[in-house]
Amino acid sequence: MIELGDLAKEKKLLERFDRKRGTYEVDIEKLDLAVGETDPEKTTVLVGHLSHLLSSDMVIVLRCRPSVLAARLKARGYPEPKVAENAEAEALDVILVESVEDGGEIYEVDTTCISPEEAANSVLSILAGEKEKYAIGNIDWSEEALDWS
Repeated sequence: MIELGDLAKEKKLLERFDRKRGTYEVDIEKLDLAVGETDPEKTTVLVGHLSHLLSSDMVIVLRCRPSVLAARLKARGYPEPKVAENAEAEALDVILVESVEDGGEIYEVDTTCISPEEAANSVLSILAGEKEKYAIGNIDWSEEALDWS
């Protein structure tokens, strides 16, 4: 498993700091090359909000109902603009759409009401071949999109 944030720091791929979002920008192509330096014979799980933009055989998008996501981010002390941006992106399926645009196998897991262990077991189930249950299109929070505009 590769935590992309850790890899970006280790390989010194963090670029300009975005004060508004409280995050660093990362060159996706350089990050993709860094991931490519890992053992190609080994199954590698990429973890991070940029993982769907990298070269891969499969993408599993972990989803969360936008209102629940907003509450979680607020509890972690995220600034309101970042909370709203993330909740709106979730309501509009931004990560899922970007994943589909790149092609390949795409699956989604609703993590709204499950523990991290249950989410990990869902990912393992997909990797083991139980894919129909996690096919894209089963999660729709579009009704919440208007709440975040």
